[in-house]
Amino acid sequence: MFGASSDRSGPARAFSDKNIHGGTSMNVDSSILSAALKAVKTVYGLDLDPAVVAVEVPRDPKFGDYSVTVAMRLAKQLHKNPFDIANALVPEIEKEFPEAESVTVVRPGFINFKIRKDSLATVINTVIEEGDAWGRNDSGKGRRVLVEYVSANPTGDLHCGHARNAAWGDCITRLMKESGYDVLREYYINDAGHQIVMLGESLISRYFEHFGKEYPLPEEGYHAEDVRHIADEIAEEDGDKWLNADPEERLTYFKKKGTDYELEKIKKDLALYRVEFDSWMHETFFYENDSRRIKDCLQKMKDMGLTYEKDGALWFKSTEYGDDKDRVLRKSDGTLAYLTPDIANHLYKVERGYTKLVDLWGADHHSYVTRMQCALKALGLPEDTLSVDLIQMVRMVEDGKEVKMSKRTGNAITIRELCEDVGVDAARWFFVSKDVATHMDFDMKLARTKDNNNPVYYAQYAYSRMCSILSREDLPAFKVCESYDRLADDKELTLMRMIADFPRNVAEAAANRKPNKITEYIISFVKIYHSWYNSSRVNNPDDPDLTLQRMGLTKACAITLKNALNLVGVSAPERM
Repeated sequence: MFGASSDRSGPARAFSDKNIHGGTSMNVDSSILSAALKAVKTVYGLDLDPAVVAVEVPRDPKFGDYSVTVAMRLAKQLHKNPFDIANALVPEIEKEFPEAESVTVVRPGFINFKIRKDSLATVINTVIEEGDAWGRNDSGKGRRVLVEYVSANPTGDLHCGHARNAAWGDCITRLMKESGYDVLREYYINDAGHQIVMLGESLISRYFEHFGKEYPLPEEGYHAEDVRHIADEIAEEDGDKWLNADPEERLTYFKKKGTDYELEKIKKDLALYRVEFDSWMHETFFYENDSRRIKDCLQKMKDMGLTYEKDGALWFKSTEYGDDKDRVLRKSDGTLAYLTPDIANHLYKVERGYTKLVDLWGADHHSYVTRMQCALKALGLPEDTLSVDLIQMVRMVEDGKEVKMSKRTGNAITIRELCEDVGVDAARWFFVSKDVATHMDFDMKLARTKDNNNPVYYAQYAYSRMCSILSREDLPAFKVCESYDRLADDKELTLMRMIADFPRNVAEAAANRKPNKITEYIISFVKIYHSWYNSSRVNNPDDPDLTLQRMGLTKACAITLKNALNLVGVSAPERM
């Protein structure tokens, strides 16, 4: 391993923020929300905050295309039955929202909307016009978020546990950017702790070995070939100058050479994996300038009465803020606990103007989440400042058996090896298609499969099929239609509803940090598309009007699918 809604109109996807759709998108849900709020003002004389009203998509489409919960929100305030409130609002909503074919009420008070076919079809030209921008929305506008992910020690290769963290973090930030958040993608480089000392000492040992000299390799040291390779490079560049150098100076130099080399390799592997960062924050930064930031942090905690000394060590009163025991900040030997620079690190994130912090950590950090949140709370920051997604373990399997080691190197499977084996698309898809809160088995054999049993292949094949249709020589040159009134098949209507609902899905996945909701959307979407393709002819030589309308729908499907795949870092090949 690696690292309750009503059944009649309960939401499959709900989102209460305003501005779910951005740009010139078809603002169906925003229009519904506006109509509902105006009806509340007209009937009851109340100005209701739009942020507390959810526009939802019913689980069962027979109840409608959309649903609004405004009546339930008003029940307590008006001391009325929400079913009666909803019925009183319907006539006014119908006036405000003429795009609805019907507006009905089901208990306990859902107001359901069925959209007119001609209104629904307007999404096709909207999508074609927006192109790559389709799906963008303003749900996160004005929110500054710093997302820290991967952050593996620069002491060796990134393995498959890191791959799950990297893919999830990258997808979160893609979704947030698409939803209007001001996002900073950060990698925190742990380059100041015990593991870095062990890396430096291991390099020195191999360096001495290069010259036929003895220098003990630490018991906790690193034995990988990388270490020997780096040591040989140092020997070739610097000769034997370090054999008799000052031990402290030598260790400092070898630590830096080792971390620089390993970090550069990490950056290359992440680039191959389509994972990017805006900021690389070094732990050593907090020790520079005579440890000013750490000293300032400790002084601030002391001034606020958050610390005390006991047995020669400095302690944080974390139990006063919800922790199960107080935590050491400075050990009795004068060295700092890992928690201390990390508190300084998180304070620095806030100093840079980020009001929301998101960290992706390994599952073994469960108790560490509590102590870090306690520290920020104690320092006066809002309780929801820091959110942490814990990445559960990954088990690589093939033919039902666990695969722990690389066949080529005999070591843990690295990101690079995985990408070379199953491909970047499959690697990313499989890691983000299951919630990181659950353990997962990564089926390597399935990931390599080039047929519809492989979900990423199934999705990409749908896109290539769409592109193939649009490039066929026996079809007329594509042009947008003024009307798509001939698209009346249930599958066509379902595709249009799903296309119209794409920006909402993006906004929700961003707000909840759930990129797996996008892979679920993609599979649901392509299932409908494949079914429609197999039952309906796009090319109708005797009916060019229907042909063009179906080409328009195909074009809108292709744009939507490509944009969805991009959000999870998967390519959209035009040919397969």
